[in-house]
This record gives sequence, C-alpha cells and structure tokens, in this order.
Amino acid sequence: MLVIPCPHCGPRGEIEFSYGGQAHIARPKDPEKVSDAEWADYVFLRDNTKGVFLERWCHVHGCRRWFNVARNTVTYEILAAYDAGAKPPKLDYETQV
Repeated sequence: MLVIPCPHCGPRGEIEFSYGGQAHIARPKDPEKVSDAEWADYVFLRDNTKGVFLERWCHVHGCRRWFNVARNTVTYEILAAYDAGAKPPKLDYETQV
C-alpha cells in the first residue's frame, strides 16, 4: 500500500485518498474562443511521464482537502506533498528516474 503524506493530517494509507489526475493543468482563460480540438486536449490529454510526475490527491476520509504530490512513477516514491495552488517544489527531475 502506498503511504501518502497529507500536508494537513500527516502520513496515511492510500485507501483514504482519491486520485485526481495530473496537477497544474490550467483551464483555458476564454473557453468560448477555444477550438474543439484545443478543448479536447485540455479535457483528455495528459502527460504519461516515466519518472517524477506531479499529481492531485484528495484526502476524502480525512480533512477532505485537495493537495499535490510529486511522485516517481517508476519507484512509487513520494518526493514531496504540497498544498493545491502552491508552486511545485524544486526537485532534480533528471536524477529521479
């Protein structure tokens, strides 16, 4: 089981959380002017990174807050957890694979 460090409640088992996908995806500023192809890219296309990946999690069986996690998708190691809306921590992405 993955142990996820909630920034508000501390480390908890993965079963308490809900995965929210890739973090830091910016919604188009003017959706009415975005083409169908650009809108489809925003809604459906995500990175499939081998190595460090920034993802969103919600602590549904705890504080119910959203936060972001930097996780290595190869080793499953969680490198950092930080509040939603905050900038990602500085990590050496090249050496984390």
